[in-house]
Amino acid sequence: MEILLLLKDSPPALVAIASVVGLCVGSFLNVVIHRLPRMMEAQWEADCAELQGREVPERAPFNLLRPASRCPSCSTPIRAIENVPVVSWLVLRGRCRTCRTPISARYPLVELLTGVLSGLLAVRFGASAALAGALVFAWALVALSFVDFDTQLLPDDITLPLVWLGLIVNIGGTFVDLRSAVLGAIGGYLALWTVYWAFKILAKKEGMGYGDFKLLAAIGAWLGWQVLPFVILVAAALGVVFGSLALWLSRRGADTRLPFGPYLAVGGLAGLVWGREAVILWVGRFPT
Repeated sequence: MEILLLLKDSPPALVAIASVVGLCVGSFLNVVIHRLPRMMEAQWEADCAELQGREVPERAPFNLLRPASRCPSCSTPIRAIENVPVVSWLVLRGRCRTCRTPISARYPLVELLTGVLSGLLAVRFGASAALAGALVFAWALVALSFVDFDTQLLPDDITLPLVWLGLIVNIGGTFVDLRSAVLGAIGGYLALWTVYWAFKILAKKEGMGYGDFKLLAAIGAWLGWQVLPFVILVAAALGVVFGSLALWLSRRGADTRLPFGPYLAVGGLAGLVWGREAVILWVGRFPT
């Protein structure tokens, strides 16, 4: 209790602590981003083997905790001192200490992004239950964005718990009332589900995946139905601008599939921070 009072009276300390925690969480998110798709693939292979009546081969344990982190090139275990967010990468000059294989700069970038976001959310929400919820929401969106960039998948292991957690958080009206949260989850899913089927019927092909429906449902559960138009507008604008730029730079055809989840995630973060104010600016009040 005394710590909470101290943090309320000292916003700089709160921002610093939130940022450091965010850096550490970002390090763990790198593990999630790398391993979760491989865990999903292994589970799919096991399910297919079981359905076909084949024996499921035994595998060494592979999850978010085991095996311990190691260099993918030389398998040298990564020591705790080499896992300090951002700092270790800089000290090692972005290379494995043993084989000198380059380590992707994306690892410290994910850590920095998560740390900066956490600090900004501490400024926005202060020492409150809303801050705790906002941090979990933001961290999940970071993980989903990078998994989608890599694989064009939005794992149910993250999106579905995020839907339920949003409803639970709003039982007490942390961000919106529970009715708005439930309608937000329903509206978020149906909005993109409708777009998906309209595009499929008119263009005779799929324009997005079901994971996008679930992600927008999760955003609606956290922020309420009122903020969904703002979120969709931000995501669509970013998708048009950066999607067109990516296609132009890569010289790929218009049929190329691009992930939409990262743009939804940015829209969700914008809605978290500015959504209520945007709705009030548009309609003069926040509907209930």
